[in-house]
Amino acid sequence: LRTECAVVLGSLAMGTENNVKSLLDCHIIPALLQGLLSPDLKFIEACLRCLRTVFISPVTPEDLLYTDAAVISHLMALLSRSRYTQEYICQIFSHCCKGPDHQTSLFNHGAVQNIAHLLVSTSYKVRHQNYSVFHHDQTLPCLVRMCSKERLLEERVEGAETLAYLIETDVELQRIASITDHLIVMLADYFKYPSSVSAITDIKRLDHDLKHAHELRQAAFKLYASLGANDEDIRKKIIETENMMDRIVNGLSESSIKVRLAAVRCLHSLSRSVQQLRTSFQDHAVWKPLMKVLQNAPNEILIVASSTLCNLLLEFSPSKEPILESGAIELLCSLTQSENLALRVNGIWALMNMAFQAEQKIKSDILRSLSTEQLFQLLSDSDVNVLMKTLGLLRNLLSTRPHIDHIMSTHGKQIMQAVTLILEGEHNIEVKEQTLCILANIADGTTAKELIMTNDDILQKIKYYMSHSNAKLQLAAMFCISNLIWNEEEGSQERQDKLRDMGIVDILHKLSQSSDPNLCDKAKTALQQYLA
Repeated sequence: LRTECAVVLGSLAMGTENNVKSLLDCHIIPALLQGLLSPDLKFIEACLRCLRTVFISPVTPEDLLYTDAAVISHLMALLSRSRYTQEYICQIFSHCCKGPDHQTSLFNHGAVQNIAHLLVSTSYKVRHQNYSVFHHDQTLPCLVRMCSKERLLEERVEGAETLAYLIETDVELQRIASITDHLIVMLADYFKYPSSVSAITDIKRLDHDLKHAHELRQAAFKLYASLGANDEDIRKKIIETENMMDRIVNGLSESSIKVRLAAVRCLHSLSRSVQQLRTSFQDHAVWKPLMKVLQNAPNEILIVASSTLCNLLLEFSPSKEPILESGAIELLCSLTQSENLALRVNGIWALMNMAFQAEQKIKSDILRSLSTEQLFQLLSDSDVNVLMKTLGLLRNLLSTRPHIDHIMSTHGKQIMQAVTLILEGEHNIEVKEQTLCILANIADGTTAKELIMTNDDILQKIKYYMSHSNAKLQLAAMFCISNLIWNEEEGSQERQDKLRDMGIVDILHKLSQSSDPNLCDKAKTALQQYLA
């Protein structure tokens, strides 16, 4: 009955402004707030819905929400109860956050911590109302102002760290923050405290100042990392800020683990920029301190540092060659043996990037350092990311004919076993497709293709995937066949005859009638090899 009453009152509040005034005169808000103490979730939701409707009316004073501080605390606690409590409470806060006093009250009651994660809510209505609280009602500019050098040190730290958390995954908020009150330049002042350590003779004062200096640098690095997470122009502005790259490099060797971690995170964020990898990262030889960090650091730092190294090992990065010369292969191979999943993924990912269009010697060094035993271990990993990156590594190793033939002459038996293992296992489409692409690369070798032609089990698997229900797998299998039967290569006639006897030509004829244009074209191209 109480729930129905709350619903009726909410309906009345949706009427004219006079309706709302009458409800306010009847002290509806204290009554509804009292209802929020009920254990009945449906009743709570009905009360919140009615409160929302009352507060969005222009005749309702926002201050009525703030007469008792316990109300805000209770609303924060109710946020986790359901999707509806989240939606209604965010709407209430959105309409009742009109000035500095309201902002301060909500902030002091943990609004940022309690609401920020709702920006990624699966409910659009929750995300939308939550965004309103932070953006339209000036919370974000308020946090930026907290970063000003006129504020207390504690406020500057809290403002930057809160803002970093708030905008971490939201591209639009990152862009808004970056152009608010010259924030990027403002953060540079965080590295200038204390102004002079040598002038300080009081040990307690010195400890106090160094502690705050660490906290300020950590907060600045965190916020720079969040700001530069997605936008290329923002990254450029950050890097062009006064002595920024030098500060990051110095941060990598800080005594404070928290500052080191924040500096590595900042570097990782900026390393997503192709342009900066080619310029600033090379000019400052960032790879040197990064490799030093990777030699001995806690896992939380190792994870971010190894992820950064993945970016520095991309083909277009000038840092790739000196990193290779500094013993990175052994380091990365050791990471693939870590019990920590993120380190295993990053280790194999970096090796995959390293092997892309690499010289034969580098590829051989990777295989030798990794060992076939560890390769099988990675291909048997329960995590699909590890498996996919390992297959990506194999695919990059087996590219260009001389390299394919050389690697298959030394590791062919083990690689064919690994391919068979994957194709026979219970794996998703992407894993099977990647494995068939590896086979297609092997089939492109001059001598390596014989390892497929003499393996009837593998040939039957290729035939099976040509008729699979998934077009991606069919196409990958067709690449294998095309590379095996190509006319211009020695022994093509014998290979064509064997595959015809297996029924491959019949399948090609069927696929040439496929409604999928890629399959159809590939099948017709393959059939032409038989007619030539």
